[in-house]
Amino acid sequence: MSRTAASFLLLLAAACSKPADQTAAGDSAAAPAAAAAPAPAADPRAMITVMYNMPKDTAAFEKYYAETHGPLVSANQQEIGFTRADYVKFARGADGKAPAHYRQAILWFDSMEALEKGTATPGFKKVADDLKNFASGGLIVLNGAKTN
Repeated sequence: MSRTAASFLLLLAAACSKPADQTAAGDSAAAPAAAAAPAPAADPRAMITVMYNMPKDTAAFEKYYAETHGPLVSANQQEIGFTRADYVKFARGADGKAPAHYRQAILWFDSMEALEKGTATPGFKKVADDLKNFASGGLIVLNGAKTN
């Protein structure tokens, strides 16, 4: 698997996980227990972001996310090596319109090297392979590093 494909898959996986202490305000999905993560650096330097489009069935997405995918991500967090995860469930805009995206997940790594190493693990493959089971609206995956 190429590093680009692996990074894409890791970002997808990250978007679906939700450790218990990182639940966003207004997020109704039950949060799975977080696995023991690697000790975080003072300032994580690399990240993968997954932007989920509106799923065909939001209730089915939330159920699968909370009961299956989140625990899978948590169980593989240490092997994958992300040190922090941030999650958002988007609300309607100030104009009352539906959001452009349904959810966002950001997985933070100590470096791009750690991100690339994590995306090459069997644990990451398990998580990435699970995305097709619930991300029915499609998604956008981005990765990058802090520049400051």
